[in-house]
Amino acid sequence: MSSLAHNNEPPINRRAFALSATALAALLVFFSFNAQVRSDVHLLLGLTIALLATGPALIWIKRAKSSLPVFEVFMVTGLNAYALPLLSGHEGLIAYSDGDITTAALAVISFQIAAIATYEATTGSSVAGSFWRTELISKNTGRWLLHGMALNCVYTCISTFTTLVPSSLEGILRAIFFGVGIISTFVTARRLGAGELNSAERGLFLFMLLVQCLASVATLFLVGAVSTLVLTVIGFVSSSRRVPFLVSIAILLLLAVLHNGKSAMRDVYWEGDNRIVPTPLQLPGFFAEWIRQGLKPSADSTESKIAAKLVDRTSLLQMMCLVASVSPNQQAFLNGETYKDIPAQFIPRFLWVDKPLGHVSTSKLSVYYGLQSEEDTERTTIGFGLLAEAYANFGFFGVVGIGAFFGFLIKKAQCWAADSPILSGGGLLTIILLAWSFQTEFTLSMWLASFYQAAMALLILPYALRTLIQG
Repeated sequence: MSSLAHNNEPPINRRAFALSATALAALLVFFSFNAQVRSDVHLLLGLTIALLATGPALIWIKRAKSSLPVFEVFMVTGLNAYALPLLSGHEGLIAYSDGDITTAALAVISFQIAAIATYEATTGSSVAGSFWRTELISKNTGRWLLHGMALNCVYTCISTFTTLVPSSLEGILRAIFFGVGIISTFVTARRLGAGELNSAERGLFLFMLLVQCLASVATLFLVGAVSTLVLTVIGFVSSSRRVPFLVSIAILLLLAVLHNGKSAMRDVYWEGDNRIVPTPLQLPGFFAEWIRQGLKPSADSTESKIAAKLVDRTSLLQMMCLVASVSPNQQAFLNGETYKDIPAQFIPRFLWVDKPLGHVSTSKLSVYYGLQSEEDTERTTIGFGLLAEAYANFGFFGVVGIGAFFGFLIKKAQCWAADSPILSGGGLLTIILLAWSFQTEFTLSMWLASFYQAAMALLILPYALRTLIQG
């Protein structure tokens, strides 16, 4: 199995870079003349955020500086979360003044500059220890990975379409099988891109990927399938050095249609806490109805374009505007209050039964800014995002600090694992980091807690599997 470094491989072809650069230029030109902004200042800020969000990815495509675009994916989330909502006139911005929007946009740009500058300035060398260089599974890897995908598919179907999974075990089983799914799907996608799968394995891989995504979205949640598909595309690109533009565009359009019809479907299939999940035999009719709803103009928005609904769902700019409009004039900065519970997340719950939940910081922010009562936070959570949380704590110093933190963290991890085989401890950690690089709607406590849980599951399982195989 190949390592994470590709020093001897040619860079991604010029055509892929040219197409990517052309797409970005077209996007910037389009919004230069069609942006729904209140002032030229907001237009300039929105275009700057878009350029800083996508610039690192363009550099990766052209130079292929690292085998896995962890930092690049982390940064490109700013396009949907901040740039497009500003340029398209997100309805959540109506309640805020021009000054609030400007402050929020400048905070985002400060974060981006700090992250890019720290990432580029951070250096390091690969680590030679056994954790980083020894493959946990070195024989029959492909067979076991396909078995891992099959297990994840089976669990996803059981948990979606039946009640066989005990609620007391649902959390830990989800973490285990999600970990198996991440590794199996990503590494198999890399093997697909490298041409290492035969026709039967390719067919099986694509079939299981389809089953897993269909079962996941049957719950009317798209985030699981989106995460799986993004990791699959990145895995394929990182080994093939080819960007599947047509496939990617088709997937994006389908997701946009599904998202546009999601609210209407939830009105039918969700009744409070009772959620009706179709049976496997009902899935064809279920998805046909969903697509019909998705192709209708949106009834609850002034925008009729399907793409606008997709941006609406992923926007975090309104949360930045909220904290910028309130702090520090009306509500003092929290000065690290939401970060105090982070150390507790690394203590196993069986040692501390009453330890704070991973989303405790989200609850604190929701209550502090008047979005929820404490009782409401026990039932639902609101995605504030890393940047809004950082600003709520320390203002501009906070967003610069969180940018520098992630720029340093990702670059160090990539340096240490530069020569790590994919299925070594270092390789697995890098894959998890990639999977979490687009979870920017989390607060830092939730991000670290979920990353830690996934890392433990992914590292323990391969060690156990290697012991079983070798034993």
